[in-house]
Amino acid sequence: MSGTVTAVSSSGEYTFTKPNRASITLIAGLGVAGDVHSGVTVKHRSRVAQDPTQPNLRQVHLIHEELFTEVADQGFTVAPGELGENVTTRGIDLLGLPVGTLLRIGSEAVVEVTGLRNPCLQIDAFQDGLLKQVVGRDEEGNIVRRAGIMGVVRTGGTIHPGDTVKAELPPGPHRPLDRV
Repeated sequence: MSGTVTAVSSSGEYTFTKPNRASITLIAGLGVAGDVHSGVTVKHRSRVAQDPTQPNLRQVHLIHEELFTEVADQGFTVAPGELGENVTTRGIDLLGLPVGTLLRIGSEAVVEVTGLRNPCLQIDAFQDGLLKQVVGRDEEGNIVRRAGIMGVVRTGGTIHPGDTVKAELPPGPHRPLDRV
């Protein structure tokens, strides 16, 4: 399974949206160089408040560009970086990957998938009603999160729009993604 990077984004400050860049550099064990969420331990404010010593399983946020088309059909306009993601992709089913999948991005970088982004109310502050578009329930009443996936950097490297993303599944049995 493979796809393409359509945008890369980062921010050194706690902002909901992240500006697009010509490239970003991933650093093994830390995340995106210069990004506020980079680090060995958790950097998301709500998680820091719970336990600042937790490992950072959310070093890199990836989201599929196809989501922007889906929410556009409901009247929302979302562009790469606006939901706080670092890497926007096209053509790869990020939400269908199991935990432990290795994403080989560009010529060097490797990100290990840790789980689903758990979207927060900030999404509605960005655009009222958007949260219901990215979090819902299936026919059985289970919560379905569609706001991207999270990962940790296993091998660093610089990535650019246009780079290839290749998924390497872990040995089975596969564990489905859950929120991290």
